[in-house]
Amino acid sequence: MKFIWLAYMDEKKWSAMSKSEQAAFFSECLAYDEFLRNNGHLVSAEALQGVRTAKTLRYQSGKVMITDGPYAETKEQLGGIMVLEAKDMNHAVELLSKHPGVRLGVPFEIRPTDQMTYENYQNLMEKS
Repeated sequence: MKFIWLAYMDEKKWSAMSKSEQAAFFSECLAYDEFLRNNGHLVSAEALQGVRTAKTLRYQSGKVMITDGPYAETKEQLGGIMVLEAKDMNHAVELLSKHPGVRLGVPFEIRPTDQMTYENYQNLMEKS
């Protein structure tokens, strides 16, 4: 079963760390990610650039409005998206509970993927 794993990062907390602390933390995370990959659990992973590079699109008053930055005004912003293979939600939680990011206070959101395909979506829309 596939799960989407969203990692949230507090950029101020990251910036407050020394370069050596950042390097040590990053190295530890990469090592655990490699463990997950080697055991068939980490399907794919993508880190995101900082929130200052983001654009948010909203539909308002009949047109698309584009603003700089993330949608949410919170200190923790989405920092990465990973796909995790696990038996079930309990297994996914067990695997990610051991990730070094959790100890740093990086919130991880885990959601099962929906097996919706384009064809399934079309069929669903035709029925409604």
